[in-house]
Amino acid sequence: MADPSPQTAPADSRRMADRILRPVARMLRGAGWLSVLAGALWPVQAAVLAWAVSGWVEGQDPLSRALPAAAVFLAVAVIRAGLEHRSGALLFKAADRTMARERAALIRREAREPSGIGSAAPASLAVQKLPLLQPWITRYHVAMLRARILPALLLALAFWHSWLVGLTLLVAGPLIPVFMALVGMAAEEASRRQMAEVGDMNTMLMERLSALTDIRLLGATERATQDFAARAESLRQRTMAVLRVAFLSSTVLEFFSALGVALVAVFVGFTLLGEITIGTWGAPLTVGQGLFLLLIAPEFFQPLRDLATAWHDRAAGQAVVAELEALDAAPRAAMLGRGEAAEPLPGPLSLRTEGAVVALGGGRVALPDLAVEAGQSLALVGPSGSGKSTTLAALAGLVPLAGGAVTVCGRRLDAGAADGWRARLALVPQRPHMPDMSLAEWLDPRGTGADPRAALRLAEAEAIVARLPEGLATRLGESGGGVSGGEMRRLMLARAAMAGGDLVLADEPTADLDPDTARRVIAALERMRAGGRAVVVATHDPALAVAMQTRVTLGGETGA
Repeated sequence: MADPSPQTAPADSRRMADRILRPVARMLRGAGWLSVLAGALWPVQAAVLAWAVSGWVEGQDPLSRALPAAAVFLAVAVIRAGLEHRSGALLFKAADRTMARERAALIRREAREPSGIGSAAPASLAVQKLPLLQPWITRYHVAMLRARILPALLLALAFWHSWLVGLTLLVAGPLIPVFMALVGMAAEEASRRQMAEVGDMNTMLMERLSALTDIRLLGATERATQDFAARAESLRQRTMAVLRVAFLSSTVLEFFSALGVALVAVFVGFTLLGEITIGTWGAPLTVGQGLFLLLIAPEFFQPLRDLATAWHDRAAGQAVVAELEALDAAPRAAMLGRGEAAEPLPGPLSLRTEGAVVALGGGRVALPDLAVEAGQSLALVGPSGSGKSTTLAALAGLVPLAGGAVTVCGRRLDAGAADGWRARLALVPQRPHMPDMSLAEWLDPRGTGADPRAALRLAEAEAIVARLPEGLATRLGESGGGVSGGEMRRLMLARAAMAGGDLVLADEPTADLDPDTARRVIAALERMRAGGRAVVVATHDPALAVAMQTRVTLGGETGA
């Protein structure tokens, strides 16, 4: 990820707002005006309270004004509550829609066009950082609209009753936006640094987890622990920096708002005592007018205080958008085709590579020259990092070539042929992923509705399903909870069998399995080949490599 810039230019801010806020602008406008209307009703409640209390001070019957005042006050309160509830519902709907849109675009793009920077940054954005857009969407726009309208309305009402109170509010009010802007610059920088640190820590975690075996073998566990401790301490410092700025901002804003309210209270008090005789438009200030001014003075500052809080939310949200834009601009390897369902590519099965080269992450991976037809099996062997998984991805058209060619069914594998070619493939990934669906649905990736028993029998997986509490209706969860790793591999083979097609691509199908389970997996692959399918596996397992008809060592020779 790119380093966060120290400050967001106005053009950048507008671009970010267009990306996040414009698609939901209609809902934001509706929510904003509902909230403004709710805030504009407070002077009505304040006037009713002042009218009732002034009557009591003048010696009138308390109930003569209390009952109608209470009725009006409660009625207006119910209306305000309804307006705020509807405003909040629109805001959170807009936030949910925005986060869902950005998350779907992020996941769809990373699935089809991986950036080569690893999965930690996109995962951190999707899970941890995108939710930080919610406060920006739900608070900032409404706070800005309220700050533009409500203080001006309350200021006009204050000037109507007392030019001195109006002048006091007019002087104290603008100090809040000024200091909010000054502190906001520091808040934006602190938020950006915190977001960058969160991303760096997630990247470190993914790197250490992927190398956990090597770390333990090399005795570097203590060093890895120290690295995590240092990174966690750095994140703590970044977070505390954000909190310090937030507390500083809150202190400054509370000081000026409290000072403004206190000055109004002093003026009203001494005016009613007769000690101050200026500040009104000729007539002395009444108890009702003084109480009304005291009630609206805090509400004059409240929209400005809300805006100051939302300013921090905006800074955090823009830091997230800056990371989204940096990820948008990252170089990518686009998947061939559209990734949509298509008619299978016609013609007899054939697969050939000639001088094929894949460019990934700034490097180039040369693929071996190979040829596979129906009923044949081939093993890709070689050390970790030699390009076995990359070769499988290229054979499936999941990564584009930088040179050479892959020929499938007599035609070049390009964007026009990729979707039809994949319709003839069955993929067995190294790590399972179980969507939130029943086992029966998952076993039938093409939605044929066929009986899965034959596929389960081929993979020797019938007993696995039989012992599950709900059988084929069981939902295993994303990691396949409820079945062992070996059982999950056999279920993936059954899924590949149900997917149909002529070619099975399997990535390390026997990795980390005990000898008996590995033997079952190898036997299932052999049954698929004997049934007329071609099988290509990437493996470190000598037993699996020997079981295949042909072995290709990446960087080495081809042998039987």
